[in-house]
Amino acid sequence: MIKRIINPIQMPFWWQDFLFTIPRIVCGYLLTSDFGAAKFGLPWSPEDNNLKFFEVAFWFPNDVSEYGGIFAMFPAFFAWMGAFSEGVGGIFLLLGLFTRPFAVLIFITMFVAAFFQQANQGVWNMLPAMGIMWLSLFYIILGSGRLGLDYLIAKK
Repeated sequence: MIKRIINPIQMPFWWQDFLFTIPRIVCGYLLTSDFGAAKFGLPWSPEDNNLKFFEVAFWFPNDVSEYGGIFAMFPAFFAWMGAFSEGVGGIFLLLGLFTRPFAVLIFITMFVAAFFQQANQGVWNMLPAMGIMWLSLFYIILGSGRLGLDYLIAKK
């Protein structure tokens, strides 16, 4: 009997799909539960932040305006977009739903966080934002994978 050789590029094994999914789930969870929830009103935001649903923390637009340039001109808009991409974008990344558009928002937000907010505090402080930034670039290009809702919806 002749063994059939399976090309891993044509037919990935279940563990490849699983390993591709783990960083998406972990980053999505961290974005929405930790980074986004502190700045953006979500049901799981800390109670001591006193944030209503989809409300941006009062201090965040002031931080954004300190970046200068266009950020100083529209601090409330950029604060809302940044908090939204972390809080809501994290949920969508976790689920693998609309992965590419939300990964673009997350990439932009993490770029601003790394190079405008954390750059003057040293490279070590930039690493969390840069890690999520590069991972989101990965998902912009490749999408959610087979274990995301994007794939399940497209399959139907």
